[in-house]
Amino acid sequence: MKIAIIGTRGIPNHYGGFEQFAEYVSVGLVQKGHEVIVYNSHTHPFQGNEFKGVRIIHCKDPEDKIGTAGQFVYDLNCILDARKRDFDIILQLGYTSSSIWSRIFPKKAILTTNMDGLEWKRTKYSKKVQKFLQYAESLAIKHSDHLISDSIGIQNYIQEKYAKSSTYIPYGAHVFENPNPKSLREYSLREYEYDLLIARLEPENSIETILDGVSQSSGSRPFLVIGKHETKFGEYLKHKFKSQSKIQFLGGIYNQEVLNNLRFYSNLYFHGHTVGGTNPSLLEAMASSALICAHDNIFNKAILGDDALYFQSTENVKEILNNSKKDQFTLVLVNNIDKVREIYNWDKIINDYQDHFVHIMNSLVE
Repeated sequence: MKIAIIGTRGIPNHYGGFEQFAEYVSVGLVQKGHEVIVYNSHTHPFQGNEFKGVRIIHCKDPEDKIGTAGQFVYDLNCILDARKRDFDIILQLGYTSSSIWSRIFPKKAILTTNMDGLEWKRTKYSKKVQKFLQYAESLAIKHSDHLISDSIGIQNYIQEKYAKSSTYIPYGAHVFENPNPKSLREYSLREYEYDLLIARLEPENSIETILDGVSQSSGSRPFLVIGKHETKFGEYLKHKFKSQSKIQFLGGIYNQEVLNNLRFYSNLYFHGHTVGGTNPSLLEAMASSALICAHDNIFNKAILGDDALYFQSTENVKEILNNSKKDQFTLVLVNNIDKVREIYNWDKIINDYQDHFVHIMNSLVE
């Protein structure tokens, strides 16, 4: 098959979840004998025309010049290029800046869309933007030939709201095999004697609820907050909790080895995400044997089941911090590693995508 992947800034991954996904899946499909093209922003650090057998097409991306509007122009440029090529399948990752161009997608290619999470629920967006994102979501649902959900919660949402079926294929992670406590020295940490949160500092990630619980807890363990904090909300949080010496804002850390070790050697790992999809950082925490304390919602519970602690309020966070130690939950950690090996395994996910593509190609013949 000849497959195009659009909707990311490109590969190899220098940005985030969908870019990492595009890298792993495109390379995996090439290794299975398919021709795969990934569209890259012309500003991507990698300027080559091929990456591990995957063909790269660079398209003009003015986001660095005109801001968010540039994403819409970039997606348009990718789609216009795709019209010139004879693709069997176009895999669209997300829809926020591409679905408005749905009517000009190549007619001969099958369009299958990974719907991501409930973007319109993100509180960082104004009411007008949230309304637009709901509209963009509806366009993606209407104009895609097939839909993919990376979480059972999203699959149920699409069925209930739009009466549309979607294929469930989750995101993936690699089991962290070789922990090394040397990474802790830079931060003056001791194994299992600190707690941790890794997230974008945005309201819907429950950051303030978690940190309120930390400030009210009785212990003195350091609590690390990893994520870019030079934002309006980040500055607000730093000011609110400036008197709490145990809360340490470390900023963004992008070295995967360091992050995996920080997760592995933490006592508690907090995951406060509330807005849909299979969050890559949650799977990475599972794969790093972190003891996860997650916000109590359908998206997190669909992945973690009984193998996590859950919170809904500041009081819950305080009680968990006061009473929970990692060495009490050995079976939970083992269960989560087993899930990564059996369900959230990249080889399995690549096979699932290949099976999906074969199925939708065969359905044309039938």
